[in-house]
Amino acid sequence: MPRSARLTGLLLAGLLLPLGPAGAQQAPSGTPTPGSAEAPAPKPGGAPAPAQDRGSALFGRPEGGEAAKLAPIAGPPLPTPAARLPLDKLKVPDGFKIEVYASGLANARSLAQGDKGTLFVGTRSLDRVYAVRTVDGKQQVKVIASGLHRPNGVVFHKGALYVAELSKIWRFDDIENNLDTPGKPVLVSDDFPKDEAHGWKFIAIGPDEKLYVPVGAPGNILNPPDTHAQIRRMDLDGKNVEVVARGVRNTVGFDWNPQTKQLTFTDNGRDWVSEDIPNDELNVLSEPGKQHFGYPFCHQGNFTDPEYGWGRSCAEFTAPAGLLGPHTAALGMRFYTGEQFPQAYRNAIFIARHGSWNKTQKLGGDVVVARLGADGKMTGLEPFLTGFLQDNRYVGRPVDVLVARDGALLVSDDYNGAVYRISAAQ
Repeated sequence: MPRSARLTGLLLAGLLLPLGPAGAQQAPSGTPTPGSAEAPAPKPGGAPAPAQDRGSALFGRPEGGEAAKLAPIAGPPLPTPAARLPLDKLKVPDGFKIEVYASGLANARSLAQGDKGTLFVGTRSLDRVYAVRTVDGKQQVKVIASGLHRPNGVVFHKGALYVAELSKIWRFDDIENNLDTPGKPVLVSDDFPKDEAHGWKFIAIGPDEKLYVPVGAPGNILNPPDTHAQIRRMDLDGKNVEVVARGVRNTVGFDWNPQTKQLTFTDNGRDWVSEDIPNDELNVLSEPGKQHFGYPFCHQGNFTDPEYGWGRSCAEFTAPAGLLGPHTAALGMRFYTGEQFPQAYRNAIFIARHGSWNKTQKLGGDVVVARLGADGKMTGLEPFLTGFLQDNRYVGRPVDVLVARDGALLVSDDYNGAVYRISAAQ
């Protein structure tokens, strides 16, 4: 079958196998990899843990005690039916309401909205990209591309949908007018590493009309090569690539401050130092190309790494604008630029915290609101959407947030394969 047919196939026959483990070699794009997307569970009975390479999520995990029982959390194999979504458990502040916007989107991750209102949804552990559109008052879900390798990142710009695989970026032109028969995509760039660890990408287009693409650290903690732990920007055709930020372990969400136009991004801290450090970070890029944000030498702005921090000082690096909690997996974030919510939320930052997996007492699994002061530092962090964490177990895991064209806030949940809509109550 030609590659273009795989890329633009509308439906997949049967169930897709999850992608391979984070440390596995990337399969050719278009060939789903058999096996599990999650790291193996620890062996019972106190058996010694197998040696882990630095690309494994379990690298550095203590071999005994409670830590040895922790491993990445696998979601259900199929999307949760709409009637069984945990809507009754989800809480928003007074004056807001939450409802199911769309369901049946297995592994729903990054969000983008087209000019005509189509919602595009990427995936990480599957090979597909969805489009959600309203037909006769109901949401219709359609697969517009398949055969891709971790197509997590999606961004819509001037009629085109950009899709980021693990090591490639594609552009689907005039996509909203061709949802039933998307044309052959245009390759924007394939000049990215193929490491599975932190290789999935969030992408966005800045006010400078440049495409911003992160390249995560190829493991939990290591001294990365010059090609990793960074954010790049490039022309929309993939040319004139430059590195704008270094020392970024794994960002899966960023946006531009509508007032300062500065790139603001979340970053996931390293694992297995302890239950309580380091925190995930909220960072601000004020001098593109000149700032290093610490990884692997310094974490959370004030903690030197026990392995790589010797002889280094956190004063050498750009400190975070704010801390987002230890191991909370802060992912998608957006400045609120809509007009539907009360004025108090204007230009505040909504952040989806996927939730910790390597803490005995889980933390996160929510959407929080951060506000920045005049000095660019975070002045507070408050809950907005809660309830995904029940009795130390997840009933859902938020990934991305998006300010819809009508001012509502959309939230993706890859655990249940759903998108929720939060609006101001009328």
